[in-house]
Amino acid sequence: MIHNNINHTQPSMRYGRYALFLLLAVNLLNYIDRQILYAVFPLIKEDFHLSDTALGFLGSAFMIFYMFSAPLLGWLGDRMSRVKLAARGLVVWSMATAAAGFAPGYAMLLAARSVVGIGEASFGTVSPGLLVDFFPRESRGRILSYFYLAIPVGSALGYLLGGLLGQTLGWHAAFLIVGVPGLLLAVPLRLLREPVRGGGEAVKRAAHRSGAPGSMALFRNRSFILNTLAMAAMTFALGGLAQWVPMFLFREHGLDVVRANTLFGGITVLAGITGTLTGGWLGDYFQKKHGRGYLTVSGWGFIAGAPVTAYAILAHSLTGCLTAMFFAEFFLFLNTGPLNTVIVNVTQPGMRSMAFAVNIFFIHALGDACSPAILGWISDLHGLRNALMAAPVAILAAAFFCFICSRFVEEDSARALQ
Repeated sequence: MIHNNINHTQPSMRYGRYALFLLLAVNLLNYIDRQILYAVFPLIKEDFHLSDTALGFLGSAFMIFYMFSAPLLGWLGDRMSRVKLAARGLVVWSMATAAAGFAPGYAMLLAARSVVGIGEASFGTVSPGLLVDFFPRESRGRILSYFYLAIPVGSALGYLLGGLLGQTLGWHAAFLIVGVPGLLLAVPLRLLREPVRGGGEAVKRAAHRSGAPGSMALFRNRSFILNTLAMAAMTFALGGLAQWVPMFLFREHGLDVVRANTLFGGITVLAGITGTLTGGWLGDYFQKKHGRGYLTVSGWGFIAGAPVTAYAILAHSLTGCLTAMFFAEFFLFLNTGPLNTVIVNVTQPGMRSMAFAVNIFFIHALGDACSPAILGWISDLHGLRNALMAAPVAILAAAFFCFICSRFVEEDSARALQ
């Protein structure tokens, strides 16, 4: 039996804004704790004498555990309190992040980062569906764009804090310091009131069938599959850039650890905020005109982003590289709100945690679970600049899947409401 909610009355708009603020704060910590590893890559490499392949696998291990634990956690999220699951996950990944600060060698650091993946999956599978249930359907793109501001801002803070703390106090201290705030936020998150699943939507009995039928229905949902493939290609590119661009600036442009992370972090936060908010606004605007609006914005965003990403990698001047990197990230982050909103719109309310869990599994299995290690391997063979050229190719693939998905999304969205 599925337990649909804790409170049977819909929270007020004011409480919804509080929930958005709280979930955004937790999501910020999510990405700070995730990205800080990449900021201290040069320090870990020197300390443990690692190859680029071994270094890249630290990022891949996190994603492997993140994606393999997501389906079980998504199944639980459709059957128990999403608030409890998210709060427990926050405690787990915060403690594991701090534990990485005590790692005496590669094996313990690898184990700690793997546990971080499990904790973050608890939050990632339930939080988008939980958040949209506080708000009306027509504002979903904008609300999720606010929530996903945590990706650029949290990532940038991870780079900035990692570079600064790692350079001044050492990478062990960097992990210890950023792991503590999550334990403080776990209490208000646990006390958050849970809204009715589906918010104001009519939740049909069929949407609440148990387990297997609902899960298998996702694989018959054309829009869900194609949208997930688009997000996987985007995640391959974004994950590879996030992990390796600070190292690229360190090697190819001669920047030290602090300056490389500060510059890339600053670009990420500016491009991420403007791109994510612009994508949410444009997505809602065009969605009101036709049911393909979110995918139209995303598809053309990818088309614009591919060539500037290639230029950023190939440019030999630091100014040209950084300028192009800003626009590359802007067009990548433009898609965050729209593509996640498509997941919500084409799936029934009673199975959205599982939908996000399945989405998480495949976008990371095909995306940034493999891209850091693949790019590290190519870098060992052919150099980092050549390895990073895989990113614009993946971005073009994402555009292709968005345009194909737009052929089916209106029909699948209507079916999700039946």
